[in-house]
Amino acid sequence: MKTNWLKWQKGRQKTGYDKMLLATGMWPLPFDCYLLKFPEESEIPEHTDKTESGRHFRMNIVLKKAQIGGEFVCENPIWNFGRIKLFRPDESKHSVTKVVKGNRYLLSIGWVRK
Repeated sequence: MKTNWLKWQKGRQKTGYDKMLLATGMWPLPFDCYLLKFPEESEIPEHTDKTESGRHFRMNIVLKKAQIGGEFVCENPIWNFGRIKLFRPDESKHSVTKVVKGNRYLLSIGWVRK
């Protein structure tokens, strides 16, 4: 596993959220699994996550909702019902609104299909 396994680090968007790598692997599909923490004032602006090859899928499971804000917004989700969000981050613009009150936690599992 990577050296950042089970260590909090700043999120890729540099907008206040933190991530912790829980698992990664190459078999049967390249995948990663993160715990994400969104404290108050954090957000993720609208973006897409390009991949070098293949189709990127991501399933986010909301473990704890923020009291106010922290809502997932996605242009074309595959599944967006309750606490489970499945989408193509390489194709669909997506974002998270600003967390106004409380903290938001989610389990994020991503994989790439060739």
